[in-house]
Amino acid sequence: MKKLNVAVIYGGKSPEHMISRASANTIIANLSTEKYNIIPIYIDKEGYWLMYDTYKSDLNDWKWENIGATVTLSTNQSQKGLLRLVRDKAKLISIDIIFPVFHGKDGEDGNIQGLFEMANIPYVGCGVAACAISADKEFMRILAKSISLPQTKYVVFNDYEYKMDTEKILAGIKKLAYPCFIKPCNGGSSIGMRKAKNKKEVIEAIELAMHYDRKIIVEKAVVGREFECAVLGDAFDGEINVSGVGELKHNSDFYTYDAKYMDKTSQTIIPADLPKDITQQIREYSYKIFKAIDGSGLSRVDFFVEDETNKVIFNEINTMPGFTSISMYPKLWEAEGISVPVLLDRLIELGIKRGMSQEQKIWSIEQ
Repeated sequence: MKKLNVAVIYGGKSPEHMISRASANTIIANLSTEKYNIIPIYIDKEGYWLMYDTYKSDLNDWKWENIGATVTLSTNQSQKGLLRLVRDKAKLISIDIIFPVFHGKDGEDGNIQGLFEMANIPYVGCGVAACAISADKEFMRILAKSISLPQTKYVVFNDYEYKMDTEKILAGIKKLAYPCFIKPCNGGSSIGMRKAKNKKEVIEAIELAMHYDRKIIVEKAVVGREFECAVLGDAFDGEINVSGVGELKHNSDFYTYDAKYMDKTSQTIIPADLPKDITQQIREYSYKIFKAIDGSGLSRVDFFVEDETNKVIFNEINTMPGFTSISMYPKLWEAEGISVPVLLDRLIELGIKRGMSQEQKIWSIEQ
């Protein structure tokens, strides 16, 4: 059987650059070299695309910025590939599918997915609209409300509104009741996020969040436990598989960047210790939101369960969840008996199937 050329693209200018590298390391190490020609493409923090001539299974062995040849994606739809640039010449490298391993801005928000579609190359994961809606916490909440998912109270404002009438914004936040969480509206990994217990802390948290985004969301804090659920499939054809539920355990006031990636005492408990009806409700909500965004490939859906009421509260959906060695998404599927290599095979199959379906539709219209 002919090997597929799989371009694994990672890095980027997002604050989550390092998490992308860690996720890509896991993915590349678990892709079968018997099935795939693995083509690692690193986008550095300046935005340069670099391709490595020598494959290594562990990205930590690489001298990142020094050994790559410059490449660019060909937007000539008949070529379906990358152009390797050497002096005044360009060599076409055919690509069967792209595996984008990005978290945050430009990689998880639909921007690079649009570029892949312009190039007519199949890719792993959700499409442009699904990524864009899910990456923006305000749009995601509007959609969640439309399908009756319970969520905590929140307010949204932009930097201009805050500058023009700061006291009005602060009064609106106070109505939520402290403590509350202040976040960049577009971002992840808890970067730029703070928990605030009074007006002074709110102001400091807003100033921090505005370093990462011009739009800010403030959410009323939930006193409860944190849970996650994994989704695999394609809403287009109704083939949506939902995993069991895992619980996040940590010693921080909230699930900070350090708690996620640095603190060795943080734990993922699979399966979560929950009553069956609550587990089932989390799984049903995960299915509903994935279907609502017209999801494809993979997503991880995050929830709270309120201590006082046992009420399930939707938090967010991530269209490119972490794939690090400690990430919940692959661990949830491993608990279902699906190893990481098999999971990656399935994601590639879904991406190719979706790409073929779109191409057939275009062909039939042209005929």
